[in-house]
Order: sequence, then structure tokens, then C-alpha cells
Amino acid sequence: MRGSQLEEYDLLVLGSGTAGKLISWTLAKKGMKTANIERKYVGGSCQNIACLPSKNVIHSAKVASYFRRSEEFGITKDRWKIDMSAVRARKRAMVAALVDGQRDLYRKSGAELVMGSGRFVEPNTIEVAVADGTMRLLHGKRVVINTGTHATIDPTPGLREANPLTHIEALELDRVPEHLLVLGGGFVGVEFAQAMRRFGSRVTVIDRNTRLVNREDQDISAALRELFRDEGIDVVTNTHVTRVEGKSGESVKLSANRDGSELVLEGTDLLAATGRTPNTDGIGLDLAGVETTDRGYIKVNERLETTAPGVWAAGECAGSPQFTHIAENDFHIVHDNILGGHRVTTGRQVPFCLFTDPEYARVGLSETEANARGVAYRPVTIPIIAVPRTRTLSETRGFMKALLDTRSDRILGFSVFGVEAGEIMAGVQVAMIAGLPYTALRDAIFAHPTMLEGLISLFGDVPAVSSVS
Repeated sequence: MRGSQLEEYDLLVLGSGTAGKLISWTLAKKGMKTANIERKYVGGSCQNIACLPSKNVIHSAKVASYFRRSEEFGITKDRWKIDMSAVRARKRAMVAALVDGQRDLYRKSGAELVMGSGRFVEPNTIEVAVADGTMRLLHGKRVVINTGTHATIDPTPGLREANPLTHIEALELDRVPEHLLVLGGGFVGVEFAQAMRRFGSRVTVIDRNTRLVNREDQDISAALRELFRDEGIDVVTNTHVTRVEGKSGESVKLSANRDGSELVLEGTDLLAATGRTPNTDGIGLDLAGVETTDRGYIKVNERLETTAPGVWAAGECAGSPQFTHIAENDFHIVHDNILGGHRVTTGRQVPFCLFTDPEYARVGLSETEANARGVAYRPVTIPIIAVPRTRTLSETRGFMKALLDTRSDRILGFSVFGVEAGEIMAGVQVAMIAGLPYTALRDAIFAHPTMLEGLISLFGDVPAVSSVS
């Protein structure tokens, strides 16, 4: 076999993202001889180039916004400036500490971390080009694929040649772009747009859809559009870019079509945030008997088993919702099934939080989803300013919304656009997990003044089904 000695393992994991590393550590501790193969980022994208570092930078941008608002809080500001090198250094220090912690967990668990590029050469067998230049051939009784996704660069003429930023390069900027053009009005695009605006960039968001975060309800899109207007971020929707000229970091020009009219958008920097592509090309999946979908994601069943015996896939490469907490749930599913259990993805909750300021968080059905599925619901909503805590913080923008079943008092969905949205959502999610009616939150005693008090106001005037004639 290619001249390399075959090394036998109980478990091989290709990729050290959230699901992969947890599977490696946990099953190694249970006595399985385990190897986790990682090409570059120890611990995966979340802690290196995505969730945590982006929220680190976003928080720096929020601090900058407080400086600009300082007189509002009775603090006179003098001369101050943004030092993007220092912003980057803070982010890098956090990432380095996280990676050191991950390496320590590999040592403690007994799982072997193999740094190198892996590809299947036959079923359950992975050839690894190790970082030191050597080749290894590893065979596993069981294999888990956890290779993740990367930012999509659309085939728009000139786009790739313009060397656009992705979230990776944007997190490494040591300067404030003069005018940042953001391709994509989804989660990544809007988070970076606001952060860079707060650092001092002029920002224009361009999206092919008719509104920002177009999969969410209309009221959320409208609230974000209003927020961006107030912060001086330009938004150009329903726009299809047809050509890109120039180089990001110097000068870029986008030719586009909007409602049948041609327009040109110019800036100094370009960020591509139009979606994700699975990391499944070039890793020999066909030689492993692992099939993919027409979009390149690995085909899995509800147990996250692939089409190859003894091979599982977890995380974004398997088409799971693109959130770290879902990858962690994938770990639990694969872990239990490897050990002979039966755990499935069917029916699981998918909470999420968009880390704009204010945040947007949702769990359960949106109105858009409920209407598409023909699910009857009772909507209830209040402005976030109805919560006294928002006044103490001078953070009164936003609203809370819940969807209630029409035949019971069950909560079908909950969303909030406002300060501490993620924490508020978690409180409602616990009630939903427990199967509690909304009346349990309405009648609860929450500490004053906290954001959770708002749930009492949200549900306070809603008649319970049992009392409806």
C-alpha cells in the first residue's frame, strides 16, 4: 500500500472540529486507540477562525461604539483612536490560549493528534501527508469525517482574481478598510458589516435577495435594515453582481444588475460572505465508498451514518446546521451510535444567535416557517423598551416575539431582537424543552431588573386556551 506501513486504530477521525475532537477525546478515554487527523486548525474553525475570534473582534467594535456614545453615559471623551493591530493581538492571544488548551486535552485523553493532510485511499484507510514531510497510512475499524466547510467564492467573473477577504482574512486585518464592500447579507455579512463600520470603515452591504437575513421573518429584516441605516451602513438588496474588477485592499469595482438597471459600486476592500462550501473535494470519498449530495455534502442518515459501513460524518460537512452547538450535538449522536446506541438528529431544536448589536436570537418556529408548514399559531409581541432593564442600559432597540399553539398553551417558537437576546432565548428554550406552557413563564418570579422580566410582560395579557370560550 503505497510503501507505507499500515497502522491500525480502533477509531480514525478526519478533522478536529467540535464534533471530531470531542469524539476523539471521549472514546480515547474509553480505551479506544484513536487518531485525529487535522490539516491546520487544532480544534477546528470555531475557536481559530470563526465563532469565538469573530465575537472577540465584534466585542472590540462594541467597546468602540461605547466610546462614540460616551457623553450619553456622562463620560467626556478626549482623543482616542482605533488600533486594529491591538484588536488583532487581543484576538490572537485568545485563540492561542484556546489552542494550547485543546492540545492539552489531547494529551490527557490519550487521543493522538496527527497534523497533516488526510485523504482516503480505500475503505476505512486514510493516507496522511504529515507536516514533517513524511507519509503515514492509517486504518480504522471506525471512521468519523469532520472536515467542515469553507467560505464560498462565487464564479462571478473577476471575483476570485480580486482576492476578496473571507472571514479568515477579515479577522486578521491590521488596518481599518476605507470602504468595505460586503457581498452577502446573511449572518457573517451583517456581523462583519456592523463591526467594521464601528471601527470606522464606510460599509456597503450587497445582497442578491430582497432583504437582509432573508430566511428570517420580515420584521427581523426590517429591524436590521433600520439599525444599519441609523449606523450609516449602506444596504443594496435585490442586486446581482456580474463582474468584479481590481484588487481587494487597493481598489475594487463591482458591476451589478438591480431590478433591470445597471449600477456600479466601488470601494477599497471586498468581503465575500455569500455562503459555505463543504470540504469534501479531494479527500478520496469515492475510494472510501462515501457518497455526497449534489451540493457536495456527505450523505448521512438520521444516525449520521454515511453510505460506507463503519463510517460516520458530523458537523457542517454532513449538512448539519452551521452552528458549533449543533456540531456538539452531532458528537453525542455519533458517540452513542458508535457504542451501540440509537440516537438521531430527527426533531432536535436548533437555537441560534446573530451577534449584531443588538443581538437577534431564535429557537423553534419563525412565522415564515410556520406559515410554510401550515402550522396555526397565536403571535404575541412586545417592544423591548417595555423591559425596564433596557432603560438602565440605554439599549431600547428591538422586540420580543413568541408563537403559541392555537390548541394549547405550548410555545412553538420564540425570537428576540435586543440586548442580551441570546440569554433571554435560552430561558425560553429551557421551558420548551421541559414542555412547559407559556403560563409558567408568565407566572414566574424573575429578578428585577433583568431582561427575563420581559417574558412576564410578553405573556401577561395572553389568554390561556383553557380560559378561552
